Amino acid sequence: MRLVTLVLALATSLPSAALAEMRGHGGPVRALAVAPSGETAVSGSFDSRAILWDLSANAAAQVLRHHDGAVNAVAVLPDGRVATGGADGRIALWRPGLPEPERVEQAHDGPIASLAVSPDGATLASAAWDATVRLTPLAGGEARALAGHAGNVNAVAFTPGGDLVSAGYDATLRVWPQDGGAPRVTTLPTPLNALAVAPDGEIAAGGADGVVRLLSPDGAIRAEIETQPLPIIALALSPDGTRLAAATIRGSVAIIDREARTVLFTLVGPGLPVWSAAYAPDGETLYTGGGDAVVRAWDARTGEPIGPAVIGAAQDPLAAFAGSRGAEVFRACAACHTLSADEGERAGPTLAGIFGRRIGTAEGYDYSPALPELDIVWTPQTVSELFEVGPTLYTPGSKMPEQRILDAQDRQALVEFLARATE
Repeated sequence: MRLVTLVLALATSLPSAALAEMRGHGGPVRALAVAPSGETAVSGSFDSRAILWDLSANAAAQVLRHHDGAVNAVAVLPDGRVATGGADGRIALWRPGLPEPERVEQAHDGPIASLAVSPDGATLASAAWDATVRLTPLAGGEARALAGHAGNVNAVAFTPGGDLVSAGYDATLRVWPQDGGAPRVTTLPTPLNALAVAPDGEIAAGGADGVVRLLSPDGAIRAEIETQPLPIIALALSPDGTRLAAATIRGSVAIIDREARTVLFTLVGPGLPVWSAAYAPDGETLYTGGGDAVVRAWDARTGEPIGPAVIGAAQDPLAAFAGSRGAEVFRACAACHTLSADEGERAGPTLAGIFGRRIGTAEGYDYSPALPELDIVWTPQTVSELFEVGPTLYTPGSKMPEQRILDAQDRQALVEFLARATE
C-alpha cells in the first residue's frame, strides 16, 4: 500500500498555500458536493454556513447563511439549485446568486446528517438524528417520513432504480422500495456512518470499525475491505463506480478499487478528521473537506495533491503583485477576501477601503452578530494585532478561520501591502 502524505498548510509566518486549497469556512467542512458541470461545488460547515465555490478559480463565489447550527449535508439539484441540511433540522433550497433560500422546510426534530437526490430529480431524501428518513417532493407536496431506525440515521442514498438506502447508528442498513413497501433490513457488525451506491446498484457502507462493506442491491454482504482501524465518516464514489474514497476520523482517506476489492493507496492526514469527500464529474479530481476548515483537491488517479497555480496565470488574483512579500503573506486570505469593491465579497467582506473603517460595517455584508459590537477601527496597527493574537481572541464571536502571523516582519509586509492594494 502506498502512503501519500497530506501536508496541511497551518497558519504560519509565511502562508503561501496552494490555490487548490479552498479556504473560507470557520469550522470543519462537514459536507461536499460537486455540480454535474464540474464548474462549481458546495460545501457545508460546522460554522453554520454553506459556500458555493468557483472551481475554475478555486475561490468562494457565494456564502449561504440561513441555518442555526452546523450545515452537515449539501446536495446539488438537477436544475442547478442547492440544498442544505442543518443541525437545526431544516432543509433550505437555494438558487445560486440569490441571498436567501427560496424554500425552507422544517424537516426533522434533530440534526440532519445526510441528503440525497433521487435519480429522476423529483425527490430529496434526508437522514437525521431523530431516527427518521424524510422524502421531500422538490416540486411541492406532502413529504413522507420513514421510521424504523433505532437511533441516529447518519446516511442516505438512492439506488439507480430509485430505491432508498439508509444507514444508522443502530448498525442497520435499510433498503426502502420506492413503491412504499417494507424495507429490507441488514444488520452489520458496527454502527454505520456513511453510504455510497454505485451505478450498477452495489452499496458501500462504512462504519465505526474501519471496514468498508460492499453489499448487493438487496442488502446481502458481498465483500469486506479493511482500511484503517479507525471510524469511517465519509464515502465518495467515482462517477464510473470504479473507485471508492473512504475517509476516517483521523484524516486518512483510503482509495479503493471496487472491482478488485483492494486499497490502492491512502492519503494520510495529521490526525484531523476528513468529514467529507466528493469526486469531480470526470473522476479525475477528488475533493476533501476536513477538520481544519479547508477544502482540498487531489489527483484521483495518483493520490497526489494538486499543486499551486502558476504565478501570473489568469486565475491568480495576486498575479499583478508578483514579487511582493506582503502579497504572498496575503495569499492565504485571498480565498475569503477581495481587494477591490468591484470584486465584491467572498466568504468574508471585501477589504476595499479597510483602513479607517469600523469593524462590522462593510456595506452589504452579513456579519456575525458580535462583530458590530466590538470597539475596533481597522488601522495598520489593529490589523497587525489581529494576526499577532488571532481572530479567536481579538475578535471573539467571529467565524473567521483561526490564523496567526507570528513573524513581525511578515505582519508589517501585510499591512503595507493592504495599504497599497485596498485604496
